[in-house]
Amino acid sequence: MSNKVVHAIYNDDDILLAAVHKTKAAHYHIEEVYTPFPVHGLDKAMGLPATRLAICAFLYGITGLFIYFNLLRYIMIQDWPQDIGGKPSFEFIQNMPAFVPVLFEGTVFFAAHLMVITFYMRSKLWPFKKAENPDVRTTDDHFLMEVGIHGNEEELVSFFKNTGAVEVKVIDKH
Repeated sequence: MSNKVVHAIYNDDDILLAAVHKTKAAHYHIEEVYTPFPVHGLDKAMGLPATRLAICAFLYGITGLFIYFNLLRYIMIQDWPQDIGGKPSFEFIQNMPAFVPVLFEGTVFFAAHLMVITFYMRSKLWPFKKAENPDVRTTDDHFLMEVGIHGNEEELVSFFKNTGAVEVKVIDKH
């Protein structure tokens, strides 16, 4: 089985977006699109599902809030209660105004750090990972759409030339 793909290179994001719509309408499977910056609407045009990173952020924030709540309760109420300014710290609710900034920062800390870790794990961006970019121009000013070939090589090449691609190449992926 051949692992050939077509690399259609565009120099404008609007032309790329129109080409993605035409490609999906022609029922070709888009393997990947490489862009130098985020293109608004590209994920919807490609039919990608919505991200669930926001749900993870909420759950991570709740986890941080719970951990910091218990940490403050243990340290400031149970383990080492202090009489500060004539106000004893014997109940959590009495000290709640002083604890709100700490609880907020703990929530943000957990949500932010665990979201970054989740993003890197989900997108498989490990330290020292070799770049998978097929064309160096996509980091500067070009856009690349990669479509798998399934016995229709000439048809795909002519199709992408008609979508406004400045360059169309057939590549054998290993």
